[in-house]
Amino acid sequence: FTGSAFGSAAIWQYESLKSRVQTYLEEARADWMDKMRPQKRGDFRKQVNSWWNNLTEGQRTVTGIIAANVFVFCLWRLPGMRRIMFTYFTSNPSSRALCSPMLLSTFSHFSLFHMAANMYVLWSFSSSIVSLLGCEQFIAVYLSAGVISTFVSYVAKMATGRFEPSLGA
Repeated sequence: FTGSAFGSAAIWQYESLKSRVQTYLEEARADWMDKMRPQKRGDFRKQVNSWWNNLTEGQRTVTGIIAANVFVFCLWRLPGMRRIMFTYFTSNPSSRALCSPMLLSTFSHFSLFHMAANMYVLWSFSSSIVSLLGCEQFIAVYLSAGVISTFVSYVAKMATGRFEPSLGA
């Protein structure tokens, strides 16, 4: 999984760089067209766009991860989703589904305080780590760390004979 994550990140990084260069060249040619385009309406949209543009690349990257964690947290609160959530979003070495929960349980938090604390810490160091690694490599590290920590949890559960489900990275 980790090799695939970093290989995919390298391809994504290359394609992203290629796209940025193409966009820069196209904007340089079409700069004069900006004056002729009609302005978009909506104060709320402008405020959100202004907020988004003021974020660092790391904060933008982590915003997606936080959104995924909040979405999964909300799914845990829906009674109709409990069975699916326990099957695919908790890790348990005695479960029928072993591989997908290794990744999906990374996004699971049962306690609001636990999720908020984790997301705050992630937000606090996101700018520096993404500037060091790039957003693609950071996502590969994040996902790999989640899968590896779940694997270590599987090994620990097998060694101790305790097969209760767990969630989180």
